[in-house]
Amino acid sequence: MSAIRLLVLGAVRQHGRAHGYQVRNDLEYWGAHEWSNAKPGSIYHALKQMAKQGLLLAHETAPSAVGGPPRVEYELTEAGTEEFLRLLRDSLTAHDRGTDVLSAAVGFIVELQRAEAVALLKERVRGLEAWRAGVTDFYVPEEGPEPLGHIGEIMNMWVHSADAGAEWTRGLIERIERGAYTFAGEAGERFVGVLADGEENPYATGERHPGDDR
Repeated sequence: MSAIRLLVLGAVRQHGRAHGYQVRNDLEYWGAHEWSNAKPGSIYHALKQMAKQGLLLAHETAPSAVGGPPRVEYELTEAGTEEFLRLLRDSLTAHDRGTDVLSAAVGFIVELQRAEAVALLKERVRGLEAWRAGVTDFYVPEEGPEPLGHIGEIMNMWVHSADAGAEWTRGLIERIERGAYTFAGEAGERFVGVLADGEENPYATGERHPGDDR
């Protein structure tokens, strides 16, 4: 699974309604164009495809300031909300996905209730531990990789990745259980990770795309 669907659905959800350039601006603001496949072409394609799939509702608004056809603003349908939450939960628990998927999920973790977020992260730890145990059926970390030749370096990398992933996840669980961040359904000020329409993005690439005006 790529991160683009989760990123785009989540960005639209945080605005309520957003046009393509707002979504692109937000994802660049988060640096997602550096650690995921959230490039301009992928973002606009994902918006159009998910509108066709009934996950987003497209609204034509007034013509753009630079002329041309009306802008299109998108909002999540009920099916889109369900898909967003499904992707979010799956991405938090799955230990065998890329860091782009995990990064996207952590970016939206506060859209869940605190107890559910903790439960999903604990499931992730169990998956990492099971994966590590499977590797050590064939590889003994204490003996090092040399007895298996250079192929042992692969298993050594897997064990270290599992250990690092589990350690990081336990740290996040601990911080959340201590009360860090404001989750869904909780009182208090929530971190705002989106830019207002027209707000300057300090991390923008400065590149234009044919879909920017829409």
